[in-house]
Amino acid sequence: MTSIARAERANHVKTSVIQEFDDFRNAVSASFVPLSVTSDRADNFWGRIRSCAVSEVSVTEINAAGHVVHRTPELIKQADRQYYKISLLLAGSGLLIQDNREALLRPGDLAIYDTRRPYSLIFERDFRTMVVMFPYHLIDLPADMIRQLTAVPISGREGLGNVVVPFLARIADNLEQLNGATGARLTHGALDLVTTLFASELDLGRAAEDPHHALMQRIRAYIDANLACTDLGPGQIAAAHYISTRHLHGIFREQGTTVSNWIRSRRLERCRRDLLDPVYANRPIAAIAAKWGFVDAAHFSRVFKAAFGRPPSDLRCNRLPSGG
Repeated sequence: MTSIARAERANHVKTSVIQEFDDFRNAVSASFVPLSVTSDRADNFWGRIRSCAVSEVSVTEINAAGHVVHRTPELIKQADRQYYKISLLLAGSGLLIQDNREALLRPGDLAIYDTRRPYSLIFERDFRTMVVMFPYHLIDLPADMIRQLTAVPISGREGLGNVVVPFLARIADNLEQLNGATGARLTHGALDLVTTLFASELDLGRAAEDPHHALMQRIRAYIDANLACTDLGPGQIAAAHYISTRHLHGIFREQGTTVSNWIRSRRLERCRRDLLDPVYANRPIAAIAAKWGFVDAAHFSRVFKAAFGRPPSDLRCNRLPSGG
């Protein structure tokens, strides 16, 4: 008989109560990405994993005895998927290590890490944590900026963290609410809040000493506010910020992209969200595309499929998980 007792699902929430360490190790890798998990309490181990998936986001609550997790280069080669993970510690303590940084996490602290690079998580004693895993494209910040925050603890007891962290903690306590249209809105709203929190952390560290960075932030905000404008382009953006188009192109080149690619990616993300939202279920796909600046429906379908791996019609047909 298996040592994993599976409780009945509350809607789409899956709960696993685990008494054997080998079962826990397998369940952790199955819930996230391939991981190496060890424990000096393997003979007397306990754990519980509650998880649900909403669209492309997985939300997991782990309550377990102490153990160590490693994401090694060898394991990355097995499944080199572009995911970020956010850990919010709810009880106990933990140590996150990535990119030559160490984040000592205490209750109310959160940190982000990247599954494409090695990392370690060390829990010496019993703990409880919430883990949100999502693909790169769901966070509206460039990868090089996120890399500055990996394994950097962000406190939920001060500043903007005092607003965002309690919201995330409430989600961890109410996973059964992440169902249907409500679940999609809650998870995307949570990621929007986290993006705002990370942007704030980056700005606090750089804006005062780096006017160039502050300009980039203003330009991105301007683009987001004008995505519906069909003639949005380098000339209009540069003029609005009193810089030359050459300077504008240079700013985006430093970020590893172009002005047009950034505008297109932001528009595609807005379209993707609307297509996943049941509120817009009866709105034609072409109307959603036009709302965000795509005037040619055929062109929109091509670039959408290139970006997300399937045409917009397929995304709409499968916008909500079946609960399996």
